[in-house]
Amino acid sequence: MTGLLFALAFGVSAQTSRETARTRGVSSEPPSFSYTISMDDPSTHRYHVEFRCAGLGGPAVDLKMPAWMPGYYQLLDYAKNVQNFRAADGAGKELGWEKTSSNAWRVENPGAAITVSYDVLAAKAFVAQPWLDSTRGYVAPAGVFFYVNGYIHQPVTVEVRPWSGWSRVATGLEPVAGRKNVYRAQDFDILFDSPILTGNLEDLKPFTVRGVPHYFTAYKPGRFDGDSLMSDLKKIVQQGVDVIGDLPYTHYTFLAIGPGRGGIEHLNSSTIGFSGEALNKPGERQRTLCFIAHEYFHHFNVKRIRPIALGPFDYDRENRTNMLWVSEGLTVYYEYMLVRRAGLMSGQELLQHFQSDIAAYENKTGHLYQSLAESSYETWSDGPFGRTGDTVNKTISYYQKGPAVGLMLDMAIRHSTGNRKTLDDVMRTVYRTYYKEKQRGFTDMEFRKVCESVAGADLSELFDYVYTVKEPDYAKYLAYGGLGIEVNDKTWKIYPLQEVDELQRKIREDWMK
Repeated sequence: MTGLLFALAFGVSAQTSRETARTRGVSSEPPSFSYTISMDDPSTHRYHVEFRCAGLGGPAVDLKMPAWMPGYYQLLDYAKNVQNFRAADGAGKELGWEKTSSNAWRVENPGAAITVSYDVLAAKAFVAQPWLDSTRGYVAPAGVFFYVNGYIHQPVTVEVRPWSGWSRVATGLEPVAGRKNVYRAQDFDILFDSPILTGNLEDLKPFTVRGVPHYFTAYKPGRFDGDSLMSDLKKIVQQGVDVIGDLPYTHYTFLAIGPGRGGIEHLNSSTIGFSGEALNKPGERQRTLCFIAHEYFHHFNVKRIRPIALGPFDYDRENRTNMLWVSEGLTVYYEYMLVRRAGLMSGQELLQHFQSDIAAYENKTGHLYQSLAESSYETWSDGPFGRTGDTVNKTISYYQKGPAVGLMLDMAIRHSTGNRKTLDDVMRTVYRTYYKEKQRGFTDMEFRKVCESVAGADLSELFDYVYTVKEPDYAKYLAYGGLGIEVNDKTWKIYPLQEVDELQRKIREDWMK
């Protein structure tokens, strides 16, 4: 309905308005929210969505669609894909509404149930976008579902009605007992963090870690040894759990949405572009395992161990932070370490990953201009890998410098504590202190203080590498772990030093095992 009709619906006198407040927009039932999403003709790339709200007070209800998806730090303007918006009361009578901003709709509240129906164009196949065609449906929830302003912490249910030719629905959401393809989220933040995949999907054999099941559901995964993959993933998950010492979910799902690039982490699931054919080639297999390890470890590092700016989320605008070098860069560090500790990467391959990251950072002119913290903050405009195409490129990627700083930080902690403490102790402390005890994110200074407390030493020089463009002294920190580094014509090489003392030898052996 147009804004004019909405204005007519609410264009009443002050006396009428007071009377309306007594008879309209006041409900005796508690708030409730439920969605039904259907896809009767997938070839149109359109989902049909019905959103039922009840028990809401006030003369109007403000509906909002997120402007971005947590885990992908770019504004995506999901609202532009909403079509055929309509609002009605419980009897089907049309309600007045108007669009109040690029991602907000205001609907007349009759004081009883409201049903909003709309279509979502889902025509971009990407991990951060909803997709629907004749092969499968991928629901990126932030791009499909509204939330009601002021009620984001209320529970919500979702009923998925797959196209008749499809057999499966997979998601990290909790199923509602006795109701097929109906799921419950304890609040809208959980809903937006729980993608849904539907189609003729394939399941690999699940595994358990600490008694918790882990599933892998895929669209068109290709030919490969599924049992071998799940065996490797179990080893990686076990290593991740060992870092933190806790397993904070009751089930976990890897959603492989088909061949392609990209992955996004969630509280108890991850969405990944995946082709199993890559697993049949040794080099590609290791890259795939690192990629999946990265998205998995994010359920600790960013979903729970998080900068204070990343939750509670503001879905209307950028949520900027200096700390993506921790959330993303240290997750790159741990993807390498988990795969190595799982016995799926050699010590030499481990060194090669770090030297590749250092080379990518050092060989880009942006390292002269942009700090790691600035790279984190500006990702909303520059992109996660920095700008491209500049005459003189003045940006860097926290995916490249971040793991290098993580390596130096780990070596510094091991050196100052006689190898009794490591970066793992930092991650465990931040998890326990801020996620478990304070139930919030951390500030820049709080993270630094934890690092220095664990190290028992001042780490000013290392944090200069985060907040300034000061040239890192790689040789100094790598030597703490019995490693050397050299550069020859933009090629960087990390190698074991021949002559080391007992502490260097101990650190190197412990770090590389």
